Amino acid sequence: VSKMSITNTPTSNDACLSIVHSLMCHRQGGENETFAKRAIESLVKKLKEKKDELDSLITAITTNGAHPSKCVTILRTLDGRLQVAGRKGFPHVIYATLWRWPDLHKNELKHVKYCQFAFDLKADNVCVNPYHYERVVSPGIDLSGLTLSSTLMVKDEYEFENQPSHSGADGHHQTIQHQPSRPGGPQELFSSSALLPPPEGSSSASTSAFSSLAAGASTPDYWCSIAYFEMDVQVGETFKVPASCPTVTVDGYVDPSGGDRFCLGQLSNVHRTEAIERARLHIGKGVQLECKGEGDVWVRCLSDHAVFVQSYYLDREAGRAPGDAVHKIYPSAYIKVFDLRQCHRQMQQQAATAQVAAAAQAAAVAGNIPGPGSVGGIAPAISMSAAAGIGVDDLRRLCILRMSFVKGWGPDYPRQSIKETPCWIEIHLHRALQLLDEVLHTMPIADPQPLD
Repeated sequence: VSKMSITNTPTSNDACLSIVHSLMCHRQGGENETFAKRAIESLVKKLKEKKDELDSLITAITTNGAHPSKCVTILRTLDGRLQVAGRKGFPHVIYATLWRWPDLHKNELKHVKYCQFAFDLKADNVCVNPYHYERVVSPGIDLSGLTLSSTLMVKDEYEFENQPSHSGADGHHQTIQHQPSRPGGPQELFSSSALLPPPEGSSSASTSAFSSLAAGASTPDYWCSIAYFEMDVQVGETFKVPASCPTVTVDGYVDPSGGDRFCLGQLSNVHRTEAIERARLHIGKGVQLECKGEGDVWVRCLSDHAVFVQSYYLDREAGRAPGDAVHKIYPSAYIKVFDLRQCHRQMQQQAATAQVAAAAQAAAVAGNIPGPGSVGGIAPAISMSAAAGIGVDDLRRLCILRMSFVKGWGPDYPRQSIKETPCWIEIHLHRALQLLDEVLHTMPIADPQPLD
């Protein structure tokens, strides 16, 4: 794929042919080329009169879902299925197979909360945006014959780890699954940040503002530090990864650690239980963390068992509130878990909100409550006090990744918190923490100035 076709993303005003060509470049290879082309052509033609939806589709597909996008809808047929090149299938499954999961089964999709025209909602229009659906069952299990009550519950043993988990109390899966894409799929090809277009709505000016901001301080000598925990106890020293090693492996072997390899096998802990000992045996080849560009982070699962990740970037990708989900990353999957630019924007927004809120609170305490006619009025006092409660710790959390080996946690598992899992790591991202430091210096949250 030439760099041109990635950077010069088409818009809804372009000819159908060039839009189809661009979208073909992002398919996952689960379908033959003729079928894929017919399916994409048919969709683009249907959307030609709905320019905003077509643009949403183009953005979603060409950025691998990096930005929230609108519903992309087509009319529901009588039996709900769509015919393409002599084959019939459910429309949302056809396009999710094309662009996201080549081995998808028709019963594995669940729509995200904010999708208004999801297939299951039975509206006259059906949303076929592949990034408005999540995959909720591991491959190789046919659930078509099962009723909901007979769906397997999670057993807390290794051979059951890859079975579908039962839902949280509200029937919503809190564990979001990330399967490996085929080798050389879009995740691999377009992973270098240089090839990705700047985020939606950002002009080249804001991109250069980011660069110049970044140039303000020298980049840290160590790009991250990794602390290893068993339950709620840190074991061993924190491991620092030098900037000269953009890729680091964290594994379960007993070799000495150093440079680009942190070996957990040789760390001793007097409080270690048999259950922890057993789980540690399954870390195996562990994970590879890769720092790209100035501070984006990608994870590759090298272990034979899934790893479970807490990542605000992936939460946002899945349309979730930060900290609301746990992400299950399957063996051999390679996935982006942290975006420096997005994190920087988020910390600036949160710090600014907290500063305004703290100032408004201080003014209220001093008796200078602005009247209803002025901006702000008195109504938002409650949300203001909540925002004023955003502390430095909340902002630091944006710069930290947590990852559990072998065992999951959250509503789908017996363990509620990562601190109840047998072996996990916490990764502090130094470039992000450095940017946070700069944000805090420009916006002193701790010492709010009263409003004039």
